[in-house]
Amino acid sequence: MKTENFPEITTQRLLLRQLKTSDWEMISYLRSDKKVNEFIKRTSAESKEKALAFIARIHTAFKDQKSYYWVITAPPTSEMIGSICLWNFSEDRQKAEVGYDLSPQFQGKGMMTEALQNVLNFGFHQLHLQTIEAYTHHQNKNSKKLLETNGFELVKGKIDKDNLDNIIYRIKK
Repeated sequence: MKTENFPEITTQRLLLRQLKTSDWEMISYLRSDKKVNEFIKRTSAESKEKALAFIARIHTAFKDQKSYYWVITAPPTSEMIGSICLWNFSEDRQKAEVGYDLSPQFQGKGMMTEALQNVLNFGFHQLHLQTIEAYTHHQNKNSKKLLETNGFELVKGKIDKDNLDNIIYRIKK
C-alpha cells in the first residue's frame, strides 16, 4: 500500500504521529539514555546533530516506503514520550518488524500495549502484512511480557545474526 500522507493513529489515550525535527531532544534521550537502552544495541544520538540526522533518516525511510515510525504522545500534550515503528519489510511486503521504546516515567501504564495493538491493526489491515516480528533481548522481561500479552509467540531456533542476545517473537494475521 502506497501511503503519501503519514498515517496518524488515535487511540483511547494516545496519538501516534509523525516525527518532527522539534522532537530531537527526546530522540537524543531515548537513543542515548542507559536505562532506555539497557537491552538495545543501536547507534546513540547523544548530540543535536546526531538526533537530527536520525530524524532525517526516518523521514527518508518513510518517503521510500521502508518504514513507518510513530511518535507516541499522550494528549492533550503533543510531547514525545516514546516511539513505535514498523520496518525491515520483507521483499514481498508480507512481513515486517516492530520496534518500540518508551520513556521510563511512562512505562508500566499500558501505553505501549495500547500503541502496539493499534500498530498491529494498522500493519495487518492497512498494509496487509501476514506476519510481524519483534526482536528483543532475552533478559528484557518487560518486552517479552508485552509481546506475549499481545499474542506474539517465541520463534524457537531463529537467530538474530546482528545481536545473538536477542530472541525473536512473531504474530501472524
